[in-house]
Amino acid sequence: MFETIRYDVKDGIAWLYLNRPDKLNAFIAQMNREVKDAIKAATFDEQVRCIVITGEGRAFCSGQDLAEVDEHMDHGQVLRDHYGPMIKQMRQCEKPIVAAVNGVAAGAGFSLALACDFRLVSERASFLNAFIHVGLIPDSGNLYYLTQLVGQSKAAELSILGEKVSAADAVAMGLANRLIPMETWEEDVSVFAARLSALPTQAIGLIKRSLKAVTELSFEDYLEQEAQGQRIAGLTNDHREGVHAFMEKRKPVFSGQ
Repeated sequence: MFETIRYDVKDGIAWLYLNRPDKLNAFIAQMNREVKDAIKAATFDEQVRCIVITGEGRAFCSGQDLAEVDEHMDHGQVLRDHYGPMIKQMRQCEKPIVAAVNGVAAGAGFSLALACDFRLVSERASFLNAFIHVGLIPDSGNLYYLTQLVGQSKAAELSILGEKVSAADAVAMGLANRLIPMETWEEDVSVFAARLSALPTQAIGLIKRSLKAVTELSFEDYLEQEAQGQRIAGLTNDHREGVHAFMEKRKPVFSGQ
């Protein structure tokens, strides 16, 4: 089904592997389309309750493959045609998306990681807002997400100076959620994803809606959205299961419904 990525679904988790390891998983237009299509497939697959994006080989994603770039290219149109649709599809997905950053995440690869809900980093991972080094601005939603995570001042520093951020520093500044040792990398990523897939999936989607609303709505409108979201959550089977489990002093078993 896919040529530039590998897509597998197992135990409620959709695993999306960027699969151009000889090119450090650099983006080409086909990869943009395939990531978008895989996220869409996972979004509508009722068996999927968590999505993990990672890279094959030693990199997460090194950004745009410069072999596809020429001096006459309309970079804005490239964003409209390829990167924008991919990032929008991720933003529309109400299931949790985890970036398992196994190596360098540079340029648009950094943007891809930022668009996820969680960023787990291996000890050999790093982030680089590399756009400045080729005379471009951060794109693919980069500054939209980066500013929310680290603030305007730090976002400006990372974007204008274009300095590499180590895995440990990424966790310290709130750019990444967890630093995982290489010897337990695959196991710990799987455990984290399994934990997300066992949570109330609809409640997670409603939390994601609320987090988006924080930046888009007035406080009064946010409170109304919050009330609407809580009404929806209160009607789910998982809410009923959570209440019953609490009353019965047992661990809840959520179905995602």
